[in-house]
Amino acid sequence: MKQDNVETGSESLSDALVYVVDDDESIRAALVGLLRSVGIQVRAFESADDFLGSEMSDVPGCLILDVRLRGASGLTLQQDTLKENIRLPIIFLTGYGDIEMSIKAMKAGAFDFLTKPFKDQDLLDTIAAALKRDREFRLQERLVAGIRQT
Repeated sequence: MKQDNVETGSESLSDALVYVVDDDESIRAALVGLLRSVGIQVRAFESADDFLGSEMSDVPGCLILDVRLRGASGLTLQQDTLKENIRLPIIFLTGYGDIEMSIKAMKAGAFDFLTKPFKDQDLLDTIAAALKRDREFRLQERLVAGIRQT
């Protein structure tokens, strides 16, 4: 199925990078396939430790994160990204979400919380919005850094 609407204004999503952390190989493969089919660069990880041990690219990005992982949970990884100063918008995916869990994730700064199954276009729209936010955040950071240097 061809996906439409993979642009945020005049910004293409092909200059961004989406990170996926899910311990289910079939889910990871499906997400990677979906994102690549619309021209989005993606890096996938099996665990929180694999993600935290990787190099982050200095491009707009977001993190798609399963709530339930073997080892550290997605909610724990969310906290770890804050400690490590990794400031990516986080989109949680879960097949086992409840209201309490989603509230906890959102209060900790999650961008969105989607339950499985979800519509591909809903996920793509959420990713586009998260990437737009990260792009704007990075621009503001550069402007502030430029002001501080003067």
